[in-house]
Amino acid sequence: MDQLELRHLRYFVAVAEELHFGRAARRLHMAQPPLSQQIRRLEEIVGAPLLARTSRSVALTAAGEAFLVRARRLLDAAREGVDEAARIGRGEAGTLDVGFVSSAISLGVPERLQAFRRRFPDVHTRLHEGQTSQIAGRLMAGDVDVGIVRDAEALDGVDTTVLATEGFVAVLPGGHALAARRRLSPSALREEPFVFYPVSAGALAYRRNLLDPCRAAGFEPRVVQEASNWVTIFHLVGVGVGVTIAPASAAEIRPATVVAVPLSSRARSEVQVLVRAGDDRPAVARFLGA
Repeated sequence: MDQLELRHLRYFVAVAEELHFGRAARRLHMAQPPLSQQIRRLEEIVGAPLLARTSRSVALTAAGEAFLVRARRLLDAAREGVDEAARIGRGEAGTLDVGFVSSAISLGVPERLQAFRRRFPDVHTRLHEGQTSQIAGRLMAGDVDVGIVRDAEALDGVDTTVLATEGFVAVLPGGHALAARRRLSPSALREEPFVFYPVSAGALAYRRNLLDPCRAAGFEPRVVQEASNWVTIFHLVGVGVGVTIAPASAAEIRPATVVAVPLSSRARSEVQVLVRAGDDRPAVARFLGA
């Protein structure tokens, strides 16, 4: 296919549909002699006559009829490719991988994601649940484009935006002596055994922030059991293994066997959105804007 160009296909389709060189030339906004030259050039490239010409008529040859079908398909594919590239360039198409922590769910993250999907249905949004440190690592490795995390460490090459800030609650077994309180001082938990996240399960800052209410009250919790997700932690609390401290929104997924009591503490937990610094792709910008 030596030097076959899209313009050859456009010229041929116009002539094939009009079956008249003069009308086809007017449709293409060009003179008739150059159009005739380009059709002859196309036939040389194909290696077969595509049009049967007489002084009175123009007709498609068998090769021309077959080529017309394929020429239309190629032009349609080219238009679709240009349109898709333009939509990707505008952030209206493509793929966006979003990592998120489950404790952000009750802060409206799923609703925001779904609103983005409705607004930009041609952006294929793939969700990846994980812990803060895992999501941050995937972001740095390029496996996700956006991370929705909690209390992440500051990372070189990563831009952080705070999505929400909230306080902490004490999560206690339903029959605990403190469960009926409307508010608790962290010092009331000084002698309690704790169920807690291990350092390896999340970013160091996350565990440190969870400990802040206790440390501000002058004690280090006695951790008797570790678990790597809130559902497991809450169920362990529910059967009496210990108590725990959780961000207020994370405790909304607690089972009926436990209660959550707000803590009198200035400590706060942040839900953050992470993106790679300098990532100016339109789809990422549109997601952040949404």
